[in-house]
Amino acid sequence: MTTSLHPAVERANLLTSLKRYAEARELMAQRLAEDPEDILAWIELARTHLGDEENGAKALAATERALALNPEHVGALLMHARALRVGGRFPETEGVLREVIRLSPDYWFGYARLADWLWRIRVISSGTASGRQVGREEMRAALREAEPIAQEAIRLGPEEVYAYEVAWIIADMSGDDAAAGRMDDAILRLDPQHEHALARRTRKAATAPGVKAAEAATLYADALASTPASAPMRQGLDAASYRLLRGLRWLALLCLALAAAGIDLFQTDGETQRELPLVLGQRLWDLVPMTAVWALGAVLRYRRLRAGIKVNLRSLIRRLAWSRVVLGQAAWAMLCALLITQVPWTERTVPIVLFWAGLVPSLATMWFDRPRNG
Repeated sequence: MTTSLHPAVERANLLTSLKRYAEARELMAQRLAEDPEDILAWIELARTHLGDEENGAKALAATERALALNPEHVGALLMHARALRVGGRFPETEGVLREVIRLSPDYWFGYARLADWLWRIRVISSGTASGRQVGREEMRAALREAEPIAQEAIRLGPEEVYAYEVAWIIADMSGDDAAAGRMDDAILRLDPQHEHALARRTRKAATAPGVKAAEAATLYADALASTPASAPMRQGLDAASYRLLRGLRWLALLCLALAAAGIDLFQTDGETQRELPLVLGQRLWDLVPMTAVWALGAVLRYRRLRAGIKVNLRSLIRRLAWSRVVLGQAAWAMLCALLITQVPWTERTVPIVLFWAGLVPSLATMWFDRPRNG
């Protein structure tokens, strides 16, 4: 029986890692024809079947051949557990993984894998037995059973990311935000570019109370510099960029309010409205606060944004229809504000119509377009 790693198995392992499963299977078929007692070749063959085909039956057959050669081979048992899960025999994996722990009580991965799967097995078994949706207490009981096993995995493998990932899942499912945060800290200590932990940490910081859109966009842009392929980070940057665009609409509405004030559009008790038409100097002066609003609220803020955020803003306008709607509403409200202040109106009837025409479309959609920021 072969116990060392044959060069052919080593090459197949590399091919499988590159997702070239068919080539790896062909290589293992040749190797097993030469030596049908190469247990590592059987394990690698099962691994290829669990790759592109997700074929639990073929993988199970391969792992059973491996276990027939050595029923206490930990690698074969772990691969057998994977094959059982893919083959629809998930509850049976518990016994296999407990056997791994019995044979290798100091091996962290056996504990981590058991903790990762055990609570799921309990939930599935409970739901199947009762024929109803699993209740909260049953879920908590399953998570409590898995939690100490995950902690043992961390104790045995304090530098292993997967052990902390399992502990994070259990803490998150249990609603223990503090413990989940500690697990994220540990994961990022070991792997600063861990996509999911970084996404969770960034989302938490970006959505904290008081964090402005520009700050949130910067946080997501910084995270994307570490994980450029992260879909959650790109979605977060899009959401923050959309918030920036929605801010432009508020600036336009502020200008609309300034225009209404500049022409004394609505009469208040005890005050006399300005006489119309306004003189040219007054109309030009009404442009000053509007210019200041846009200079400070939009131009200066845009210039301070990072280049990546600016690029994403332009990309978002092309990709998301609601971005164009928001910009259109801001432009329309601004046009109404300019018409109110710059045309020498002799009566306030038309300016009032323009005011409501600029205000109502934005107010009508503000509550509705908030969920469209993804």
